[in-house]
Amino acid sequence: MISHSDIIRTLEMIDHQHLDIRTITMGISLRDCADPDVRRCAEKIYDKITRCADKLVETGCQIENELGIPIVHKRISVTPAALVAEACQTEDYVPIARAMDDAAKACGVNFIGGFSALVHKGCTVGDRRLIGSIPEALAVTERVCSSVNVATTRAGINMDAVAQMGRVIKRTAELTAESGGLGCAKLVVFSNAVEDNPFMAGAFHGVGEPECVINVGVSGPGVVYHALKGVRGASFDVVAETVKKTAFQITRMGELVAQEASRRLGVPFGVVDLSLAPTPAKGDSVARILEEMGLETCGTHGTTAALALLNDAVKKGGVMASSHVGGLSGAFIPVSEDEGMIEAAAGGTLCLDKLEAMTCVCSVGLDMIAVPGDTPAETISAIIADEAAIGMVNNKTTAVRVIPVPGKTVGDNVEFGGLLGSAPVMPLHPESSAAFIARGGRIPAPLHSLRN
Repeated sequence: MISHSDIIRTLEMIDHQHLDIRTITMGISLRDCADPDVRRCAEKIYDKITRCADKLVETGCQIENELGIPIVHKRISVTPAALVAEACQTEDYVPIARAMDDAAKACGVNFIGGFSALVHKGCTVGDRRLIGSIPEALAVTERVCSSVNVATTRAGINMDAVAQMGRVIKRTAELTAESGGLGCAKLVVFSNAVEDNPFMAGAFHGVGEPECVINVGVSGPGVVYHALKGVRGASFDVVAETVKKTAFQITRMGELVAQEASRRLGVPFGVVDLSLAPTPAKGDSVARILEEMGLETCGTHGTTAALALLNDAVKKGGVMASSHVGGLSGAFIPVSEDEGMIEAAAGGTLCLDKLEAMTCVCSVGLDMIAVPGDTPAETISAIIADEAAIGMVNNKTTAVRVIPVPGKTVGDNVEFGGLLGSAPVMPLHPESSAAFIARGGRIPAPLHSLRN
């Protein structure tokens, strides 16, 4: 039963602390859209997406107006396109991306995820074709997001795919140079990717998912920040308990919206993903939460410990609030999308090495990081390999979304606009990793992968 005080508290969080439903994401299976003719396959994809998601935006807006809860984005995720398009007798999967983009526009959603491939143990013909199509696909579409899973705890790391993704990211940046390499902001390389993630750019509809499903992503860094201001100077036990209670309240709101969207759309409810996903707005920053715990600046010594506490407490609070918490659930650390991270990176306190350490305990990984445009593809591949290793060994999801900004160098700033924010171009180690990446093959799975 929701009490009067709970309602008042929730309204306060919405009005003054940036609480929102970050996204309602409809997952749609496209497995029945396979066809040898790529044009016919694209038509089937467009028809199915527009049929299933026809009322998604309208329903989201109705719930938002009736409940007074902001729902920032309505989005779609689909079956990894490499699985669907593999039957097509073509080398070029860009028509599939165009069909996804057209469907997203017709439905009124801002992003559609799933131009994806899962290659952690090796590539099929379809996987190779899709990965080869990524740069052009992201350059000619507006709303399509792409992801490639290159590692898992059970399979190890596919270093051939890692090497290729370094080249793909470089080419994507070149083809979208006029927008600062913006295509790379829609491309994620994963280790241990999850099938029910509602957040972009890494969302896709996994093969174990139902025909259609509603997943909701809730975000509330500002709410947690304000809650911690009330316990300033208290012990870490109090800090953890405060974050847990706040996460519980946030998740309950997400559960309410998810169930209502599910009922109205006639689509099963999947998960609530409680992730502290920041925005460039002041007061909506994960970095500021860590600083409220006592750090002078995010990135200084103690940052990883503070983030570990935050991530764990968020998960514990969320699990108590809903029986179906999933996705990534925790704390995101995207540099360009967090005003506190931007300030810390610009000041030099937050560097790539520290961010890598933080990814050991956060929800995802190296996210929305601008690097010099002349960064070698092998260096990008080595960054991916490091993150994949962290995910593989720690049995967690990690990811890399880096942007080698054409024409920019260390100290420059790049503007992406909107929720993608802006970022200082960060320095990388100048020493080469080319010989390491050139070895190819697979890095074996760790011993603890043998759990059967």
